Amino acid sequence: MSDRATQAEKATRFKALHERPGAFVIPNPWDAGTARVLEGLGFEALTTTSAGLAFALGRSDGTRSVTRDETLANARAIADATDLPVAADLENGYGDAPEAAAETIRLAGGVAGLVGGSIEDATGDPRRPIYDFAHAVERVAAAVEAARAFPFPFVLVARAENFIRGRPDLDDTIRRLQAFEAAGADVLFAPGLASADDIRTVCRSVRAPVNVIMGLKAVSFTVAELAALGVRRISLGSSLSRAALTGFVAAAREIKEHGTFTFTQSTLSYADANALLAPRRSSAT
Repeated sequence: MSDRATQAEKATRFKALHERPGAFVIPNPWDAGTARVLEGLGFEALTTTSAGLAFALGRSDGTRSVTRDETLANARAIADATDLPVAADLENGYGDAPEAAAETIRLAGGVAGLVGGSIEDATGDPRRPIYDFAHAVERVAAAVEAARAFPFPFVLVARAENFIRGRPDLDDTIRRLQAFEAAGADVLFAPGLASADDIRTVCRSVRAPVNVIMGLKAVSFTVAELAALGVRRISLGSSLSRAALTGFVAAAREIKEHGTFTFTQSTLSYADANALLAPRRSSAT
């Protein structure tokens, strides 16, 4: 008999993480291998990264460069690789209509094995980067309805994208988050908040758990500082992917430009890298 955690068990654990005091970090792997490494390091849950996946596929991020099918296949591979709860960055639901957001959530929980996912109010169109208020709320409501149809608690994250889409309007961001909460969203997220005052104000303006993203160069807080501001969940976006690319590019440039290989002095050994991905011992009795 398999001792792997079921989707329902993962979902219950994921929901509980959002209900306990303090803040937890939910890092963003971009494939099964990085998911296994993060699990081995002791993280309690994972969420995917659309930018990290785009980079891994050899594409620049933006303008929906990764399809829904590719996103869900990547999420499925990550969920299958770990016993941790896995959620996903589902962008705008891969369509403008509320029905598209709902269908994406149905596929995320029903096909990809996920226990959470986010829907954002960004259109992907630079001419009108953010959906109109009423339409944005309607889309979240449709996603919530789809999430509630699962026989397990699917954590629906609603994202207000103003601050990373050239519209740093805190009042409108809070208005949107409050409306998303009223529509049933479980977690609220406004990526790009950079000041302690803004983060604190957002957290005090809603009752649902608030996610913030770390890894942006303009933002630097500790887990403890964010928890004190009222944050419940901390994601990392593409920052771990970019950290890996930083090391890769630095090593490749050293070889190409200097003909040296000193980067090997600070890399993981083959044995250590292999050990990070070794099969886990069964805890079954």
